[in-house]
Amino acid sequence: MADFRTALKGLGHGSVHTILNSGNAVFTSSRRSSSSLAEGIATVVQDHFGVVTTVIVKSAAEFEAIVKNNPFPPPEPEHSRFLVVFTSNASKLRELNSLSSLLLPGERFTVTEHAAYLHCAGGLLASKIGDEILSRTGRSATTRNWATVLKLSTLLAESAA
Repeated sequence: MADFRTALKGLGHGSVHTILNSGNAVFTSSRRSSSSLAEGIATVVQDHFGVVTTVIVKSAAEFEAIVKNNPFPPPEPEHSRFLVVFTSNASKLRELNSLSSLLLPGERFTVTEHAAYLHCAGGLLASKIGDEILSRTGRSATTRNWATVLKLSTLLAESAA
């Protein structure tokens, strides 16, 4: 992650912070286009680390909306069974609605204007919808469990202070 921080700083981003080895970063930038920021980061990740991956950038305001508009926040013991699905644009997010038919008893899944939210009551490995979402990652979506989302939210709040 130290190399990743250095690479982001090399792109001109400031106040770069990362969380463990999660591939998540919080930074400041004078550029405001999420798509151009994502393209630049994806290029650096490929050039420096040899990894081709979809990069999704959310502004602090967008991320705050994702956290605040969670329709069913899980209790702490369930954080690892609760996924937030991020996409680069609204049309890719709306496509996830088609997965609702895969829900198992006890699971909850909702697509909002900001993100999709999935609670896998029986665990992620047992979830058909979770499996389908994870198989789509790298193409147009990425997921983070609720614990990671809250850590990123805290880091964003600290960076803004």
